[in-house]
Amino acid sequence: MVFVELKTPITGTYKQPTGLFINNEFVEGVEKKTFEVINPSTEEVITSVYEATEKDVDIAVAAARKAFDGEWRKTTPQQRGIYLLKLAELIEKNTDLLAAVEALDNGKSITMARGDVGAVVGCIRYYGGWADKVEGKTIDIAPDMFHYTRQEPIGVCGQIIPWNFPLLMLAWKIGPALATGNTVVLKTAEQTPLSGLVFAQFVKEAGFPPGVLNIISGFGKTAGAAISSHMDIDKVAFTGSTVVGRTIMKAAASSNLKKVTLELGGKSPNIVFNDADIEQTISWVNFGIYFNHGQCCCAGSRIYVQDGIYDKFVEAFKKRAQANKVGDPFHPETFQGPQVSQLQYDRIMGYIKAGKEEGATVETGGERHGDKGYFIQPTIFTNVTPKMKIMQEEIFGPVCAIAKFSTEEEVLDLAHDTIYGLAAAVHTKDLNTAIRVSNSLRAGTVWVNCYNLLSHALPFGGYAQSGIGRELGEEALANYTQNKSVAIRLGGPLFG
Repeated sequence: MVFVELKTPITGTYKQPTGLFINNEFVEGVEKKTFEVINPSTEEVITSVYEATEKDVDIAVAAARKAFDGEWRKTTPQQRGIYLLKLAELIEKNTDLLAAVEALDNGKSITMARGDVGAVVGCIRYYGGWADKVEGKTIDIAPDMFHYTRQEPIGVCGQIIPWNFPLLMLAWKIGPALATGNTVVLKTAEQTPLSGLVFAQFVKEAGFPPGVLNIISGFGKTAGAAISSHMDIDKVAFTGSTVVGRTIMKAAASSNLKKVTLELGGKSPNIVFNDADIEQTISWVNFGIYFNHGQCCCAGSRIYVQDGIYDKFVEAFKKRAQANKVGDPFHPETFQGPQVSQLQYDRIMGYIKAGKEEGATVETGGERHGDKGYFIQPTIFTNVTPKMKIMQEEIFGPVCAIAKFSTEEEVLDLAHDTIYGLAAAVHTKDLNTAIRVSNSLRAGTVWVNCYNLLSHALPFGGYAQSGIGRELGEEALANYTQNKSVAIRLGGPLFG
């Protein structure tokens, strides 16, 4: 059985795919293995889905290769754009269903889940518009030669996405890959496979030929490893932890030296100067760390506040964090739902324990919220030092630390005291300070007087150990194309 009936408070009963989506069909896995999907709000089993093994990855890759060498290669860029635009239209029409499944499966609030689906629609439409605008150049080098370049697709792309933004990361990956003429085998996160499978239903309806986009459920150590080391996958893209990113890069290198892009972890500094608008800054700092339950790679988890407003800021921010509504994802007022899994809950609570043991002060939170589900109170630490575990390691939860600084030079040194470089923020009313500090920060994205505002038109990615390459914007197209130079001799005598 590759479909089951499930129910959400928003949609009522709906038909949930549980199979592997290969060649435009839902199929059972070769070994017919399944795994349970847990509701993080209740800790109860939602359903089971088929688990992709190495054999299933082989089948999906073969389907993608056949499509790439066959019908998809013959499809015009304009037609690829039409398929993507149709897919975006179908996603938009089914916003409530997809958002409800996301809230059920991931635990994020229904309001944020709807926002994610809206961003998915925008991203796919954006790359649908790019499909017929990927152009080469003519280069005039010699009068008896005609030189030009072509931007060609790489081939079969393996993509591995995380559990914190299941649908949005799917869109970020497939948009540029399909627009540029590649085919895809995408593995969803084992914690959150349901929304990706619902999404897959609309791929065939949008008109994509069989094998162009294959979506499978499975575990990183099996299906993910098979994708990373597969000899017939030409490129792999991964979003997740830096530790796993290293493993994927090694597998890619030791197999067929496939191309790699990685969007990895972060420990982003959020810098507040004395002249910042306190009320607005508090709102943005709150959003910067507690958005998506703190399960965000660019979360502003290290908050640096200038000494002139430090005490006032801490008191106001503590009240703001305590006002966040934590609870049922389907309640319209909920801001923060549960962490995604027991493993993630335990990991975050371990960091909170380490912060306490190392001498940091818990200003608010630091405990479980309620007695059912993986809920954690919004947590703020003060009296921290730069080398504490909670200041150095990515927690990936609703936990932040506030430190005091005096000068611009001092805060830049503190901001750069990390292995990461994904994002940062600056809060000030002084334009000169904003530009000067933004230009000095070693991070792929810097927000000024805001936080977590992303657009499909702006490139996103990190410095240092936060990754390789860029997602989104025109820059993402380069991840999925390779440049070919063509030199044509127009006639005349041969050399020599």
